[in-house]
Amino acid sequence: MIAPIPASDAGSITRVAGIEVGHFTDTRRPTGCTVVMAREGAVGGVDVRGAAPGTRETDLLAPCNLVEQVHAIVLAGGSAWGLEAATGAVRWLEEHGVGFDVAVGRLPIVPAAVLFDLLVGDMHIRPDAAAGYAACAAASRDDPAEGNVGAGTGAAVGKVFGMQRAMKGGVGTASITVGGVTVGALIACNAVGDVLDPDTAQVIAGARTEDGLRLLDTRRALLRGERPQPLLAGTNTTIGVVATDAAISKVQAHRLAVAAHDGLARSINPVHTLSDGDTLFTLGTGLAGKNPGMLVLATLAAEVTAIATARAVRAAQALTTSDGLHLPCCADLA
Repeated sequence: MIAPIPASDAGSITRVAGIEVGHFTDTRRPTGCTVVMAREGAVGGVDVRGAAPGTRETDLLAPCNLVEQVHAIVLAGGSAWGLEAATGAVRWLEEHGVGFDVAVGRLPIVPAAVLFDLLVGDMHIRPDAAAGYAACAAASRDDPAEGNVGAGTGAAVGKVFGMQRAMKGGVGTASITVGGVTVGALIACNAVGDVLDPDTAQVIAGARTEDGLRLLDTRRALLRGERPQPLLAGTNTTIGVVATDAAISKVQAHRLAVAAHDGLARSINPVHTLSDGDTLFTLGTGLAGKNPGMLVLATLAAEVTAIATARAVRAAQALTTSDGLHLPCCADLA
């Protein structure tokens, strides 16, 4: 049976044995990065569904390729520039003796993905190697902060009809334990589409009406024939990590990443667009010492992804930039 979790507590990815999370939030403008660390190593997988991804080291996660374990995943703002944060994570892990034994030293394996937050504040400020290093230094087994932190600091959602009608996105996390095995997710939501409550399918954050006071419901607006604003490809993207302490193979890790995208489809509409680079990684620490079967694990992966995505906007706080862009939060329009 599902372990009892208080209604106010959806759990977190760090409830998975062997997983740590650290955020770096840049106070000079709303941006940052997040590291999900498995310092003892974890079987890794990835599935890229968006058409405009910004990623690093995803090829090595293909089931047919050599490397079996990774040591951290970096999620960052800053678009392609933000990939530099992974370099800092590699440096921190090497300094702490974490990595793949290559005979002459230890090489940390750190895949990464980025989201586009350059329209929020000064785009010249973005996560760099020092940011990735700091996120690793801050990593712990504590439940991670949510909302306007780390990779979700400059995130926004509901941009189909322009940034001036968008809302604040952020970072969310959740976990579920069944039969002694835990699956958790951490999501940085910066979707072009709306975010939905996965249980009710009601829009909870996204594009607003022209007066800015109500939720528009992008799906219904598009079906009515309302014309979206021209979108620059890649200026959005939801990225995240799903982790489990179940004992899984590399092939199974890939399949969990595929299943986890079903959770995005339940909580974001439209999703996986030409303007998003939606990317989900999976980590399997194996510390539970058992596997309840892929049907159970895939169901849990989709569920925690959907919950974490909704929590990303529910935990977000409103933001107004120095140039006058105002992004209300979910609570403002509740």
